[in-house]
Amino acid sequence: MSWVTKENGFNTINTLGKSRTPFLFIISYDQNKIFAKPLDTLDDDIFYKLEDWRNYPVKKREKAFTFSKSPVAFPIYKKALNEILEQIRSGNTYLLNLTFQTPIETNFSLKEVFTYAHAKFKLYYKDKFICFSPERFVEMENDSIATYPMKGTIDANLPNAKETILADEKEMAEHVMIVDLMRNDLGIIGNEVKVEDFRYVEKIKAGKKELLQVSSKITATLPTDWKDTLGTLLSQLLPAGSITGTPKKSTVDIIDTVENFDRDFYTGVFGVFDGESLRSGVMIRFIEKQDKKLHYKSGGGITIDSDAKSEYEELIDKIYLPF
Repeated sequence: MSWVTKENGFNTINTLGKSRTPFLFIISYDQNKIFAKPLDTLDDDIFYKLEDWRNYPVKKREKAFTFSKSPVAFPIYKKALNEILEQIRSGNTYLLNLTFQTPIETNFSLKEVFTYAHAKFKLYYKDKFICFSPERFVEMENDSIATYPMKGTIDANLPNAKETILADEKEMAEHVMIVDLMRNDLGIIGNEVKVEDFRYVEKIKAGKKELLQVSSKITATLPTDWKDTLGTLLSQLLPAGSITGTPKKSTVDIIDTVENFDRDFYTGVFGVFDGESLRSGVMIRFIEKQDKKLHYKSGGGITIDSDAKSEYEELIDKIYLPF
């Protein structure tokens, strides 16, 4: 099945939700490509995992893997970062998620990487791309919605890593801005918005490294007919604030100007509606096949206090296979 355009895609999601049909949806970063199909008619080369919801068997990795990466040169990265800092000084953005794509090589196929990767949210689409994301987007259940913006990363093996990341003023400012943005986003479609858990820390595997990631949980109450308008609700929340920045509209315009590649499905969202509740993830930790070559897409949030070298190292740290 081919991708459909924004209007048709969100209308399809509305129709499937209204009929309470369980389905998978995949939405590109710019929402111009949308896939939505009932679970019982999914092609046999599309696989997903959303925590304990999955449609593939678990397998143990039995062979060693090789992995190499060729990141963008630091001067190119620094030039882009400096352009963003100038936009921040001009008041056009306060936080922007800057990303790049990196050529990688591995002896594993995309399907093998997907199968063996350890992650809460995973997607494999027809040998074209995969993601193994640690980041939820939204959950909808019992007339409530929750979102979990993730901002702040540190090497878990550094001394006092948790205390360091939580005390870092730049990371705190970045996280507060995203929480505020997501509170506003949830307020568009719901009411009684609450920050239920502010800046909690989770450990994730990042290849040979372990990373600590900082998230928050924000909730709101949905209209009682939310299942009838799922596509409309999602369209009002996208693109995800954690992978754009704030203010969202002007920041997205700057991203389109500064980044040197098409995000496409990277930093989009995917999810499953089971007929009663919805789970979704942000498509980060993302590998795409382009002309038989693999590219890994990664990045991080930039604020006025960002240090080019540290941000560059974070971009590279996020390029890994989570085995």
